[in-house]
Amino acid sequence: MPHHQGRLGCNQPSQTPWGTGRVLMDRPRASRSPQNCPSPLLLILPPDLFNISQELQDFLPPFSVTLNIFREFRSTYRKTARLSFLSLQISWCLISALRRQKQAVFTSSRPARERTTNFLDNQLINCRNHVLEFKEIMLRLKNKSENHHQDLMQVLYQMKRKAAHTTRSSGNFLEKKGSILSQHETLPNQFEVLKYFLPHLRTAGKLYPAIATSKGRAGVSFALGISTINRGNHTYLKQTLTSVLSRMTPEEEEDSVVIVSVADTDESYLKSVVRMVKTKFRKQVQSGVLEVISIPTLFYPQTLLDKKTKTDSESWQIKQVLDFCILMLYAQPKATYYLQLEDDIVAKKMYFTKMKDFVNSLTSKNWFFIEFSVLGFIGKLFRSKDLTDFVHFFLMFYETKPIDILLDDIFLIRVCISGEPVRSCLQRKKGFRIQYRPSLFQHVGTQSSFPGREQHLKDNYY
Repeated sequence: MPHHQGRLGCNQPSQTPWGTGRVLMDRPRASRSPQNCPSPLLLILPPDLFNISQELQDFLPPFSVTLNIFREFRSTYRKTARLSFLSLQISWCLISALRRQKQAVFTSSRPARERTTNFLDNQLINCRNHVLEFKEIMLRLKNKSENHHQDLMQVLYQMKRKAAHTTRSSGNFLEKKGSILSQHETLPNQFEVLKYFLPHLRTAGKLYPAIATSKGRAGVSFALGISTINRGNHTYLKQTLTSVLSRMTPEEEEDSVVIVSVADTDESYLKSVVRMVKTKFRKQVQSGVLEVISIPTLFYPQTLLDKKTKTDSESWQIKQVLDFCILMLYAQPKATYYLQLEDDIVAKKMYFTKMKDFVNSLTSKNWFFIEFSVLGFIGKLFRSKDLTDFVHFFLMFYETKPIDILLDDIFLIRVCISGEPVRSCLQRKKGFRIQYRPSLFQHVGTQSSFPGREQHLKDNYY
C-alpha cells in the first residue's frame, strides 16, 4: 500500500466522536499525480465542519489557509488519537477485571479470593479514571469544535465578501467561463459530439458553454430553451421571458428550467442580458428556474467567424443551426422533455399546464416530436433522450439548410419507408409528428435577427 494511503484510504467515512465523519486531507503537492491520494491526515472532522472546510478551500489558493485555525485542528487530531488510546485502555481494564472475577469464582482459598478482590478494586478505579479523562477530553473537544465552527464560518464569510467585491470591481459577470475546461473538471461530456463534425475543435480540451447565471437545476420535467442575439434597437427578450415565466404556476416553476443562450459575439449584449434578467427576474434567477449561458466564439469554425454573419445570410443561417445544437446539448441532461422557443414570442395563458397535460395524455410513445406552434422552430417539443440523434443530423447538414427544414428532412428519413410515395408517408405522419391545436405560442417580432430584414409571420392557429 503506498505511503500516502492510510488504512482509511482517500475521502472515506470514518467513525469520530461526532458519528460518521470525513477525513480531511492536505492538498496534493504539485509534484504528485492528481490520481494519487493526498497525504497526510490533518484531522477527523464532523460532517458540518468538513463541508465548510471543503467550501472554504474553493475560495482559497493552495496552502494559503488560515494557519492558526488548522494548527488548532492538528492539536484536536492529537486529542482524538488520545481518545482512541484511552478507549483501548478502558476496554483492557474491563477485560482484565472480568478475567479476575472469573478466577475468583473458581478459587477456594480465602486469601486468594481477597487478593483477587483487591486487584479488581484497583482495576475498576483505573477504569473509572480513564473514563473520567475520556469524558473531560470529549468536553474540551466539543467546545473547541464549536469555536472552530464559528471561526471557519467567519473566515468563509469574509472570503465570500472579498470575492464578491473583487467580482463587482473587475466587471466579471460570468459565474463560469467554460469554453475549455481544465483537465480535472468533471462536467457532462455531451459536447464531445461537436468534435466529430467541427474539425477545429478536435484539438481542444473538454468543451462547455460559459455560465452567466445558473443554480445548476436538473432532474425536472421540462427544459425551455431560448436562443437570443442582438437585434440592435429592437429587443423582445424581456417580453418573451415575462410571458413565459409569468404564466407558470409556482409548482410548474419548480418542475422546469428556462435557459437563455446568448449566441452573440458582442460581449456588451451578454452583459445587458445578464443585467436585465438579474434585475427584472431576480426571484427566478435566485430560485434556479432561469439560467443564462453564453456560447464562446471557440465553438464556431474560423471560416464562419471571418465572414460577417450579421450581414451574410448564408453564414447567419449556418451559425443559427450551431446555436440551436449547442443549446440542445446543454439542456439535454437537465429535463425529461425539451421545448424549443425563440426570443420574440409570447405564450398563451396556462400554456405550461396545457402542454404538460397533453403530453401526459398521449397513449402512444412512438411520437417523434410535438408541435405547439406551426411556425419555424418555435414550440417544438422533444424527448431529451432523442436530442442527441437530432443534433447529430443537424450537424451533418448544418451548412446546407435552415434548421426547420432539416427537421422536416429528418422526419421523412426516420418515418417514411424506402420507395414509398411522399404523399402516402405524410398521411401517416399524424402519429409521429403530432400537432397541437390551438397553438400555444405566437411570433411577435417584426425585426428579424438578421439585420435589415423584417418578417411579419403569424401563427394562424394561435
